[in-house]
Amino acid sequence: MNFKELKAFAEHNDNYEIRIISHAGSNFYQIELEDVEGERHLLMRQGKPVLFRSLDDAYLELKRAGIHRAYLVQFVAYDEMIGHEANQYHEPLTSRMPLVF
Repeated sequence: MNFKELKAFAEHNDNYEIRIISHAGSNFYQIELEDVEGERHLLMRQGKPVLFRSLDDAYLELKRAGIHRAYLVQFVAYDEMIGHEANQYHEPLTSRMPLVF
């Protein structure tokens, strides 16, 4: 989902959840939208996930899309052994932090 699609989705729908994702061991954040059907969509640019260096940068992008609420979620890698798929993560920690900006 690119920025224009995110903005259009937010303008025409009210039943969705926005997450700002932090990965353990990383200083970058990603934005994810989960729609009413449970499908997850990462914010993308030119076919690649958009990475933000700070929460403030992610907030600004969401504000530009007219979104003022999100959850901060941290994913924790469960296995870094050779031979396993990269990017395998447990479900997000149960303590999601609600954000209003």
